[in-house]
Amino acid sequence: MAEREKIVIGMSGGVDSSVAAWLLKEQGYDVIGVTMETWDGEATGEEGTCGLSAVSDAGRVADVLGIPHYTVDFRKEFRENVIETFMREYESGRTPNPCVVCNRKVKWEALLEKAEELGAGLVATGHYARILRLPNGRYALERAVNAAKDQTYALYRLTQDQLARTRMPLGAYSKDRVREMAEQAGLPVAHKPDSQEICFIPDQDYAAFIGRLRGSLPPEGDFVNLEGEKLGRHKGIVHYTVGQRKGLGIAFGIPMFVREIRSETNEVVLGTGDQVFSRTVFCRELSYMAEPGFSEPRRVWAKIRYSHKGAWATVRMLGEDLAECLFDEPVRAVTPGQAIVFYDGDLVLGGGTIIKSRD
Repeated sequence: MAEREKIVIGMSGGVDSSVAAWLLKEQGYDVIGVTMETWDGEATGEEGTCGLSAVSDAGRVADVLGIPHYTVDFRKEFRENVIETFMREYESGRTPNPCVVCNRKVKWEALLEKAEELGAGLVATGHYARILRLPNGRYALERAVNAAKDQTYALYRLTQDQLARTRMPLGAYSKDRVREMAEQAGLPVAHKPDSQEICFIPDQDYAAFIGRLRGSLPPEGDFVNLEGEKLGRHKGIVHYTVGQRKGLGIAFGIPMFVREIRSETNEVVLGTGDQVFSRTVFCRELSYMAEPGFSEPRRVWAKIRYSHKGAWATVRMLGEDLAECLFDEPVRAVTPGQAIVFYDGDLVLGGGTIIKSRD
């Protein structure tokens, strides 16, 4: 390119974003690294993987690459948009996906704001996904070539403007190849372990995390079966999620699973293995990507959680921001608060937040 185009990349201090920065520089971009301070262990004593050590590692990588590096303090925005939502959802009996919220409300807004400040028209990340401009003029995500690392599920809420101004250079590579490139480039994070599932809770004990920040947890209540009969006592609804079998603290002689969490009555509903399957899923907070919306029932490949391989379903609108997703075959452990994401092949059509399910 005759004049190098300026691009701001979010650098987490991990190998993925570091290699993405290297690739962009190799492609001729004028690369600027930005690290967002989002969580430093305030009130918990546990930094996680998105705090000060991330800033240090990203700075070391920037030095090796010879690119400028800035740090943006977004701890307040992260606390308000991600942490508070995470705790409030668990306290309401739902299981949230904080990465979905963080990507749209914190990471991209922070990057775009900093990019404008620095005179850059583009931003980039180290996510495993591909961005396409479709014949209808819309931008959409396409699954990464490396299906095992594909991250489109957590990115379905990105807006058209955000997609138009974003580059994701890792979408065509495997994780092994990314580590090889990190070694080739001499990056000090080439062998750094991948981050935890939820970056701000390194031990993955969600209930303990909420208890430390809130100072208390929701009270004990009753385990009940689908008929409402009491089965025993639970230790507080934040300790459970739909589909859970281990850690119930009660023996039945047969495997029992969490079927539903009723915050209004402080009850955790248990069922047998065949009772945690549902065919119909209702969702709201809809976002559209490849298409502007579904005016007619739409056949889709739908994922109800990040690790779900997906299944065939039909989506139809019940209102402006309410949809029903009818799966061809029952799916296990549909969890309110999680995202349901719709695909057409590798293309992301959109998605929403699960509110409830039925058999």
